[in-house]
Amino acid sequence: MIVLAALAAYHNSFAVPFLFDDPFSVEDNLTIRHLWPIWNALSPPATSFVGGRPSVNFSLALNYALGGTSVWGYHVFNLAVHVLAGLTLYGIMRRTFARPVLRERFGASGERVALAVAVIWTVHPLQTEAVTYLSQRCESLMGLFYLLSLYGFIRGAGSRRSVWWFTVSVAACFLGMASKEVMVTAPVMVLLYDRIFVSANFREAWTRHCRLYLGLASSWLLLGHLMAGLHNRGVGYGPGITWWGYALTECRAVVQYLRLAVWPHPLILDYGAYVPTEHLAAAPYVLILAVLAIGVLFELKRRPAIGFVGAWFFVILAPTSSVVPIGGSPMAEHRMYLPLAAVVTLVVIGIDAQLGRRSVAVFLAAAVGLGLLAARRNEDYRTGLSIWNDTVAKRPDNARAHYNLSRALLDAGQVPAAMAQCEQALRIKPDYAEAHNNLGVALEQVGRAREAVEHYEQALRIKPDDAEVYYNLGNALLQAGKLEGAIEQYEQALRIKPDYAEADNNLAFALVRLGRVQEAIGHFQQVLRINPDLAEVHYNLGNALAQVGRVSEAIVQYEQALRVKPDYTQAQNALARLQAGQ
Repeated sequence: MIVLAALAAYHNSFAVPFLFDDPFSVEDNLTIRHLWPIWNALSPPATSFVGGRPSVNFSLALNYALGGTSVWGYHVFNLAVHVLAGLTLYGIMRRTFARPVLRERFGASGERVALAVAVIWTVHPLQTEAVTYLSQRCESLMGLFYLLSLYGFIRGAGSRRSVWWFTVSVAACFLGMASKEVMVTAPVMVLLYDRIFVSANFREAWTRHCRLYLGLASSWLLLGHLMAGLHNRGVGYGPGITWWGYALTECRAVVQYLRLAVWPHPLILDYGAYVPTEHLAAAPYVLILAVLAIGVLFELKRRPAIGFVGAWFFVILAPTSSVVPIGGSPMAEHRMYLPLAAVVTLVVIGIDAQLGRRSVAVFLAAAVGLGLLAARRNEDYRTGLSIWNDTVAKRPDNARAHYNLSRALLDAGQVPAAMAQCEQALRIKPDYAEAHNNLGVALEQVGRAREAVEHYEQALRIKPDDAEVYYNLGNALLQAGKLEGAIEQYEQALRIKPDYAEADNNLAFALVRLGRVQEAIGHFQQVLRINPDLAEVHYNLGNALAQVGRVSEAIVQYEQALRVKPDYTQAQNALARLQAGQ
């Protein structure tokens, strides 16, 4: 039932293209191009979305090895992870209801409640961002390992083969730490589960399972190592962000998460960057959360099982929804991936307590309705244009949404509309370097090269370490015939990003036009060391080699270009000319 429900809800998600951070995680990620040596696949770029998350990067490398950049395989993997997480949640729930502390209360209904929780959690439309948006594999993979850590403990606590199951728990905890930082709370939740459902007190829990907890806690060392040196993750205090102001913003975000868990509309891919919340406006949200938090503490004393469910919600959200600021994205629906299980559990238990066996019809109706909503939400993701139009309509004050819509419009060839979206993004955020850059690209395409250069230069004044802007500025100068200026910009882009294949290729092309062919050959060869599957670069290298009389080497490059792209007419003609000459 869980598997079929997931397939029904996500049947229309397999063709969703790469969105938002996906190109940086997959298409531009050179570390996933080869599975061997394995260390490369386990060493994602520190500045990327998957930086410090080797489990996720290795899974992307597996996808790339099996299907290159075809999105279908990535979506199948994401859905498989989600289904396994749903099955693991079901296992946790049914075994928990069978524990002595709950067996008398739930009896035979425990199986019914466990299945309802797992199915509803799996098809809930709030999960679509963590499943359909490919880069959020970080969240769903971490969620699977989080659940497996707890499931391994539950199995081990009631098994003669406890060592084997506890090993599974510790291994899952390590893999989770290598997937996303939120996993940091997993050892705490396993200990709390032990205290409430297995052991009489914390002392007994430690005495019986101390080696397990030492193993789980040692995974924090791995997490600390992986986080060392990370940057460009958008985490930390900056201008206008204080811990108190961010905490008020997160109070509003957490209440919004609760509302979306009960009524999942509207769902938004990108809520935008941090905006301070007025103290008076935040007061109702602070009050709601204070009441809920006090209620959880009270229930941990009076009815520990219910208290554990509440603690699950607050503890898992704590790393991303407390006082540690994620200024670029203070609210994101994927953060409810695991906490949603707590809300669903409480609602399902409440309905079952009131209706008994009659609750099955309610659960079935809820699962069908939520599954239909999930499938409908996946329709919003069908193209970059559709999802960013949807986001802009729901968050018109989000500069980043306008910028991403402009990129989608540019890719679709709708240049005037793309320019309008860039201009809107700059009206909202005048110092938005990326929007200046994208507006420059659009202006170039309509022949307004001088204005394009002005926007590139403005982008570099705001963000002087952006290799892409130097590359685009170099392209504009190359198009205008200013070869020396173009070379200078390409070289600057390569100083910032040494593996920037496109900049190296265009630099070599400019050098050829200046007659510096020997220098150009070295740059073409460097590009092919980074990515040997670029037919155009093999062709350009062949031309340069032919120019300096290295005919046999040129023929090899043309042949290689045709192996990569068999219908490459220019390479065929060039190869034919050289062969005729021989």
